[in-house]
Amino acid sequence: MAETAGPAGEPTAAPAAEPTAEPAGERTIAPDQHLAWILARIPRLAPAEVPLRDAHGLILAADVAAPHALPLWDNSAMDGYAVRAADLAAAAPGVLDPPVSLRVVGEVAAGSPDDPELPPGTAVRIMTGAPIPSAADTVVPVEHTRGEEPGDPWGRDTVEILRAPVRGANVRVRGEDVAANSILARAGDPLGARRLAALAAAGVSSARVRARPRVAVIATGSELRGPGEPLTRGQIPESNSLLLAALLAEHGIVAESVTVSADDAAAFRARLAALAPTVDVIITTGGVGPGRHDIARIALESEPDVRAVRVAVRPGQPQCAGALRGGAWIFALPGNPVSAAVSFELFVVPALRHVQGAHELERPRLAATAELGWRGVAGRLQVLPVRIATEAGQLRCRPAVDPRGVSHAVGGHGGADGYALVGAERGDVAPGERVDVILVGT
Repeated sequence: MAETAGPAGEPTAAPAAEPTAEPAGERTIAPDQHLAWILARIPRLAPAEVPLRDAHGLILAADVAAPHALPLWDNSAMDGYAVRAADLAAAAPGVLDPPVSLRVVGEVAAGSPDDPELPPGTAVRIMTGAPIPSAADTVVPVEHTRGEEPGDPWGRDTVEILRAPVRGANVRVRGEDVAANSILARAGDPLGARRLAALAAAGVSSARVRARPRVAVIATGSELRGPGEPLTRGQIPESNSLLLAALLAEHGIVAESVTVSADDAAAFRARLAALAPTVDVIITTGGVGPGRHDIARIALESEPDVRAVRVAVRPGQPQCAGALRGGAWIFALPGNPVSAAVSFELFVVPALRHVQGAHELERPRLAATAELGWRGVAGRLQVLPVRIATEAGQLRCRPAVDPRGVSHAVGGHGGADGYALVGAERGDVAPGERVDVILVGT
């Protein structure tokens, strides 16, 4: 029998698998079906041309071609001397004994447009990045030379070549990195620091991108109280609004508004109606279950393009999603903090990337070894917060929360590095088995 981790991480006897009976009249769909329904309907944002300096973190809406080659011209990879390899042809590559003496006829610094003549038997001093004289084909590093003065490799009138390089050594050839008009980045690529630098180096000044979505966050629950407020019986500190705002920030999105709503369906409906024309996406937590006070589900029943479903996932089974008549898309997530975070990861993140035109919608899934075993959940995808470590170059994971009670375990969830994904058909996980994990918060 597999072991499960107790609250302190110690193995305990595994409990029986959870019952999966559903209330009459409700159907359960697979997580990938729910996500596919969302992605088939949520629209992409309109593209716009923006200066490259304003494009960091955005997603390309069109391919970008290089206006010119990289490098732009043959240039030196070293400080040294540009020479004709033929002047050193009598010596095999390597240490020269005796050295070959060449007359110095000029100098080219980085950024200089000079193209000095290079008669046979001569050399030109050259700096890293400077264009190679047209008649030169090789650069000898200054460390392999000697000038007229003892200990000084930089010759004033002549230079002695102490080592002969092969023909073409230390020369960066025009277009060897990127050919002119070649595709540097494609639609759907994110514009991170390295890609932006590559575009700028190739002469790109602007890019066609999709903007970040405008997102509003609403946490619901009459029991919720703000930071520092006194608590009476039945009240709890509110954390979901901070959670969602921070999760959005991890994906480069600053929430347009972050509010908390009491359990008043009419007021909540009015709040959605006011927000919907002003933002692209509204994310709410709480009130999506079948209860008499689940205001999100009640308020959204009048929205024809929003559906409420049960998803075969633990945690995060009840979900509402769809387009509001006012224009925005809504994701109404469960109120338990871990359920909200898991729902955000599984359904909201891919949707937010989709509206921005990204071709990679989900985080990579990596294989890790389970240090402890735990019970699976019959018929549902189990998303278990885990702590992840590396041992001998291999990922290892262990539960960050008690697998018997995940959805509310916000304290243990705070120490999680990722989520282990255990398929509905798999069942229990035994110590030493491999599981898929996704890294979060990085």
